[in-house]
Amino acid sequence: MTTSKRTIQGYNGIAINDDKHQIILQAQAWGSVGEQQTLQPGVKQLKQQLDKLNTDKLKDKHTIKFTADSGFNSEVNLEYLAKSGFDTYIADNQFRKRNPLFKDSETYETEQEKRRLKRSKGKPRLFTSEGFHYDEKTQTCRCPAGNDMWQSGINVKSHNQQYTRFCGYLKDCKTCPLQQQCMRKPPIDRGRQVQFINNESRKKLSYVDKMKVKIDSPIGRRQYSKRLGCIEPVFGNITVNKGMNKLTLRGQTKVNTQWQLYCLVHNIENCKTRCIKKGKPF
Repeated sequence: MTTSKRTIQGYNGIAINDDKHQIILQAQAWGSVGEQQTLQPGVKQLKQQLDKLNTDKLKDKHTIKFTADSGFNSEVNLEYLAKSGFDTYIADNQFRKRNPLFKDSETYETEQEKRRLKRSKGKPRLFTSEGFHYDEKTQTCRCPAGNDMWQSGINVKSHNQQYTRFCGYLKDCKTCPLQQQCMRKPPIDRGRQVQFINNESRKKLSYVDKMKVKIDSPIGRRQYSKRLGCIEPVFGNITVNKGMNKLTLRGQTKVNTQWQLYCLVHNIENCKTRCIKKGKPF
């Protein structure tokens, strides 16, 4: 985290717990802001824990269901989990917009627009690729202002898909009356860029596309909705009840130890509470 005075190393505490008892099975503090790169090592540690618990006998009865929030959604992670043997449900950041329950919700759209205006500081919504006129047969493209764009790339690979990329002429973008609606900042060395997925890539379903279909199904929505009541109470207990709203130590080893100790306290408290309810000694 960069401040006005210096740069402070930040850490991200990740935890994986079960649904029924909310016992944390894997906990690790990572020295990175993003979550995507922490999924694969976290799942590997989870599998090691499951092997220690001798869960092989349960695999014949049911498949382990694994859910995570949209911050972990990526082509690489979904491909890895598809080969892990878990029944995975990881939504993308647009899954609510595809949900019929939110489609006609004025409250949801209003709140989304408020968030967008706050993030963009009141700036208008920028043109997306849908606002550009792309002719796949002639491989030409015109911007919303009607200016021709030049083809800057063919079969450009991005997220395991191939795209055709176009770029606006710098002289056109500098004098364009729609510049504020098209570009975040005034152009300096290049015009607006836009890319369109190729026809061949459109026929191939990526792991992200497959997960979208899975999440949008009735079973997928029902399974993913359980995530909120599974992991969020755990983080709520640690951050609010235990008062750990930030990591107070420095260094990967110390921070990781602190995070795992808090997770251990949560597990001990959880086990004790369940034993008391059942009248068993702890």
